[in-house]
Amino acid sequence: MANPELPVPDGLVLRPFRALRFTVDDLAKVTSPPYDLIAEADVRDLLDSHPNNVVRLILPGADRHRYSEARETLRSWLSTGVLVADEAPAVYVYEQTGPGVLQRGLIGDVGLASPEQQVILPHEDVMPGPVADRLALMRITEANLEPIFLLYEGDGGAATLLVDQIAASRPPLIEAETRDGVRHRLWAITDPHEITSLNTDLRTRQALIADGHHRYATYLALQHEHHTLKPGQHGSADDVTAPGRPASSGPWDFGLALLVDSTAYPPDLKAIHRVIPGLSLEEAVTRAKRAWQVREHVGLAEGMAALKNSTGPAYLLSAGGAAHLLTDPDPDQLEQAMPTDRSARWRALNTSVLAEFLLPKIWGMNDNEQSVRIVHHDPEKAVRLARESGGTAVLLNPLTVDDVLTVAAQKEKVPRKSTSFGPKPRTGLVLRTFTFG
Repeated sequence: MANPELPVPDGLVLRPFRALRFTVDDLAKVTSPPYDLIAEADVRDLLDSHPNNVVRLILPGADRHRYSEARETLRSWLSTGVLVADEAPAVYVYEQTGPGVLQRGLIGDVGLASPEQQVILPHEDVMPGPVADRLALMRITEANLEPIFLLYEGDGGAATLLVDQIAASRPPLIEAETRDGVRHRLWAITDPHEITSLNTDLRTRQALIADGHHRYATYLALQHEHHTLKPGQHGSADDVTAPGRPASSGPWDFGLALLVDSTAYPPDLKAIHRVIPGLSLEEAVTRAKRAWQVREHVGLAEGMAALKNSTGPAYLLSAGGAAHLLTDPDPDQLEQAMPTDRSARWRALNTSVLAEFLLPKIWGMNDNEQSVRIVHHDPEKAVRLARESGGTAVLLNPLTVDDVLTVAAQKEKVPRKSTSFGPKPRTGLVLRTFTFG
């Protein structure tokens, strides 16, 4: 049940806010990917591109966790005009276009809802470390510095029609092209009638968290703090140390989000591969043959083509050179390994079979950060990492959007690092503070 001490949104709500926007000439140079996709080397590249790159806010300081430094940087940029708040609250139309890319959606303040309310659906579990990290940053900056990414099945309804009409007929507020060849454009919706129209369409919809589970959990934790802790106290989402305040709405009852109609703009769902350092390819294949059909392919390209055409759970093992395709697991061993308290759809996911059967039962390890390394999208990078670490790359097909939606609607979570939705919103185009939001 929802916490009675917290405001409960009337369905899916997207509220206008006064965005903070950079005033620099080349906007692309002050933007970045989402914080959790930025490697150590990328931080220096971003800072070299512009001294005011938003990475100074989202990963502050030499150790990337100097939250007070982020607050002082934000204050300095506001006082010197590097960042300026829009005069009127708005919901923003956001468009991304490029080679093979076309996505449009709405950026605004989404009304926060607990998972039990089935308004905003998570599909992945979160780790306490990243939530604590983002909570400390949001708490001290009093800001949402990058939007989460939400999908909803809008069926091309009124909100989507408005998005498309604005993109086709009005000059953009900003336009920038990033180094990956993607052009980003933004329009502001300030007309109260248009905002009412889009919210009327959205109110009965459900949204899926495509990217930003840890940030959404942070939004909820921060909301909890403001409603249940005494002034000056800080705690976790599980701590209630003072009687609840009246559930009056404030800026912490909303969070910065990009909302995209997945029926009008289907997302690009990519695979997340695994690398197991120290597990040699020979040993991995030998053990796999106890429960899987294994076929050898002469190289990565041929193996990836075979993987793509496979049905059911399938994995390609490689460390360079020959690649080995695992298919058709022994049904009795698989049935015994998979948990009985999960739905059939969940048990059939390739990431579920990996986490519950292949890794622990065949290779004797758990799917955790200590034993298994993660590589987004790029099978060649995964193979290089496997070769360098004396290990094995485990390459997967991506899940389908329907798989993820079905599992989430059943109040289940896919295993960790199962999905990578794109195109992700660019960080730094719009920021939100509690002062202006």
